[in-house]
Amino acid sequence: MSKGRLFLIPGFLGNFDSSLMSPHSLEIIHALDEFIVENEKPARAVLKASGTPIHQNDFTFHLMGKHSDPADYASYLRSCKNGKDVGLLSDAGLPCVADPGFEIVRLAHKNEIEVVPLIGMSSIMLTLMASGFNGQSFKFHGYLPHDEQRKKKILKQAASDVKRNETQIFIETPYRNGAFIKTLQNHFQTDALLCVGVDITMETQSVVTRQLKDWTQHASELHKRPAVFILGL
Repeated sequence: MSKGRLFLIPGFLGNFDSSLMSPHSLEIIHALDEFIVENEKPARAVLKASGTPIHQNDFTFHLMGKHSDPADYASYLRSCKNGKDVGLLSDAGLPCVADPGFEIVRLAHKNEIEVVPLIGMSSIMLTLMASGFNGQSFKFHGYLPHDEQRKKKILKQAASDVKRNETQIFIETPYRNGAFIKTLQNHFQTDALLCVGVDITMETQSVVTRQLKDWTQHASELHKRPAVFILGL
């Protein structure tokens, strides 16, 4: 018996519009009824928006959230081992990129299960594209650690790397956007350039690059909006 495949399915970034998905991706999603997800509610919303013909009651979900036990992950791939295709569905953006799921993908490779990434949107890459910064040499830091010493060390190195024209990319919890800009101002030269992309793919989308010092008067505009922060030359 041939094994099933593990499809990596991107989620929407806020605008639940199936036209943002490729016809190929929609065809695959519509054929699946078993998914590995971070949270069930947003997963159901993505599937509903995709126009799947499968009834919501007929889906099987395996949770990989913060309260899940990684020891259970191997069982999530049992169907693949038995010849059935399974989807790994992100809450938003690309699976395994600033998003959980890499441990399951690693298990899939270990068990010689084919992993198939589907085309989708990444707020990180879309903001980088629109930033005007070096897209050939960049570093994605994700969320900064809470430990102050580790945070200072990362930011000190990032400030040095920017001077070498290596673009630096960060994300932060939306309600802390204003505080995060102040943190960047404390560690980077204020004439450094900061690009902020917010509400990517939504009607309120904005991608703006200006000097870091000039973001102080605009910080309130970012409050509680999902954002990507990119520093560069």
